[in-house]
Amino acid sequence: MMKTKSLLFLFVLLSFISFAQTKASTDDIAIKKNLTYFVSSIQTKKIDQAVNCIYPKFFTIVPKEQMTQILNLTYNNPFMKIEMQDLQFGAIEKPELINGEYFSITNYSSKLKCNVSSMNEEMKKQMNAALVSKYGKNNVKYLANEGTYIINANMKACAVSKDRKYWKFVILEKEYKTGLEKILPKKILDKI
Repeated sequence: MMKTKSLLFLFVLLSFISFAQTKASTDDIAIKKNLTYFVSSIQTKKIDQAVNCIYPKFFTIVPKEQMTQILNLTYNNPFMKIEMQDLQFGAIEKPELINGEYFSITNYSSKLKCNVSSMNEEMKKQMNAALVSKYGKNNVKYLANEGTYIINANMKACAVSKDRKYWKFVILEKEYKTGLEKILPKKILDKI
């Protein structure tokens, strides 16, 4: 009798563990799917579609129209053609429920190819300084013969959802932390 109870307890425990792992992977799949959609919207220059993937509270810091303009200037710029390639996912944290919303820190990377051949030398120097400052010297390579930068961009985003099916994103960067304090819980900000 005791052995049966022990086996039953073990079975129930294993069921809970495997359910918890299944739940986590379901979250991972949904976050990856939504982030891939966001990135591919940028890649295909569907800027309005990309803006709709951003966490709505972010627009209290940067108005939606301004965000659309920023993305258009960045990805539809005649002086600087940017391509995003090779999206890879790193660690995706288990979502935490805070004030009725789920938050998950998501690490990802992509290779950016940035053609600056139409820029003058002074603009190229400024661009180089900005890219090295943002991504680190080891992650920025200039191909002079093509007038192109190849950047290994290691990024971090906060995925936010009410239902754990549809996720919206805030790109987490230290230089924007003060603005993000207005929209993200302290517990999440402490991880930046």
